[in-house]
Amino acid sequence: MPSLAVFLGIFASFGGFLFGYDTGYISGTKEMEAFLRVYGVLQPDGHYKLSTGTDSLITSILSAGTFIGALAASTIGDWIGRRIGIAIYVAVFSVGVALQTWGTSLGAFAAGRVLAGLGVGGTSVLVPVYQAECAPRRIRGMIVSGYQWFITVGLLVAAIVVDQTKSRQGRSSYQIPIAIQFVWGAILVGGLFVLPESPRWLLYKGRGEAARASLARLTSQDPHSDAVSTEYEEIVATLENEHKYGGGSWADCFRQGPNRVFQRIVTGMLLQAFSQLSGINFIFYYGTSFFTASGISNPFLITIATNVVNVGMTIPGMLLVDRLGRRPMLLYGSAGMAVAQLIVAAVGVARPITDQAAQKVLVAFVCIFIAHFASCMAPLSWIVTSELPPYALRTKSMSLSTASNWIFNFAIGYATPYLVNTGPGNAGLKTNVFWIWGGCCVACFFFTYFMIPETKQLSLEQIDLLYLESTPRTSNAYRKHLIDGGIHRMRSGRLSVSEKAGRPEISHFETTKLKEMMV
Repeated sequence: MPSLAVFLGIFASFGGFLFGYDTGYISGTKEMEAFLRVYGVLQPDGHYKLSTGTDSLITSILSAGTFIGALAASTIGDWIGRRIGIAIYVAVFSVGVALQTWGTSLGAFAAGRVLAGLGVGGTSVLVPVYQAECAPRRIRGMIVSGYQWFITVGLLVAAIVVDQTKSRQGRSSYQIPIAIQFVWGAILVGGLFVLPESPRWLLYKGRGEAARASLARLTSQDPHSDAVSTEYEEIVATLENEHKYGGGSWADCFRQGPNRVFQRIVTGMLLQAFSQLSGINFIFYYGTSFFTASGISNPFLITIATNVVNVGMTIPGMLLVDRLGRRPMLLYGSAGMAVAQLIVAAVGVARPITDQAAQKVLVAFVCIFIAHFASCMAPLSWIVTSELPPYALRTKSMSLSTASNWIFNFAIGYATPYLVNTGPGNAGLKTNVFWIWGGCCVACFFFTYFMIPETKQLSLEQIDLLYLESTPRTSNAYRKHLIDGGIHRMRSGRLSVSEKAGRPEISHFETTKLKEMMV
């Protein structure tokens, strides 16, 4: 494995760390006494408490910013490049962190959450795109899933930092967990100065020599070596081919065409939506409050435990995704999540939540749910959405799919207090909310079966052929055909990718090299 590929996976994935930490710290921070005194309402018993409206606003307003940041990322990433685009979003994120740290009004804190959301939303689009375009195909799944692993590490670190500062006197108890995010942003930007720009973006901009040099750095080979030349020519051929099928406008995202652009983009959007509808952020946004209401002693430690499971179980997913494949892992993960969620819901109906045995079952199956999400749905939602779209529309597709993630994140974050809490104006579902999450996981199982193709070990260019020549349910057989036989003539008189680029046929040398690179 080239050393620069490892560096790419680690430092670019710090965008995921920003995502995870910014998502994770709010759950515990809003339970701190100092935070409640600033933003809460004095109750008759002398304690401060956030109103349902304030709780929803503080938690969910981040997602409003991320939605806008994700949509704008396509324009920024295509205009000035992946690396510089990420750096700009980190700068916006840092302004938001400053407002949250030193602001004293609810308006300032909410504005800071929106700006931080803009930064997180933009990086959540550009980082996976950058990784997918730069990573060697044989380890692309592992590198892109590293983004998700860093999300889980960010969530865990946030839970630990909050636990360590919750007993401090004064506003520093919540200011420290917020302000430490400046460090994470600085690490990400520092790594970007070392990494090369995406070779596919450089070729898209007509900078051929720079693209060749970038490929050489990423593969640790000479710019004019056979391996670099083969991949360079493959990207050039695919870009020329895509121009024949259509341009790269927003309108093109909604045209089906022979290479099924609309289907590919909608698949990414729905997969990201299901990742939120699974209920995962109910645990990480409202876990501390939920466990407190369930009568569990020391809910802060339970929150840390769920984050440890999240971090640990993402690692098997990273290691297995390029071996087992996308479809089987998503099918298994959806089924496992559904079973765990429905058991939690059933126990909540059958036994009072104050029962100690019921509490243990609740915590155990919440952890089992998180384990299945972390090892399957979480990494694969980023891998699949970054792999499926054609190059000319990749950042636009990622913007739409990631915006789908964040709009559902916002809706769930805003609605959950009203769904779970008791009292006037609230649904009072409590653990019954797990029936909703479990039902969505069942729907995700069938969605995966009918809509997600198998793309392991294929180049991004070969995924175009996969959509031209197969369906999601037959994709694995055609994928093996591509790997075993190189790029063949397509059925129904269609020409090969190489022929569409103006060459009569793919050479024996190129076929051999493609097979070697996919091993």
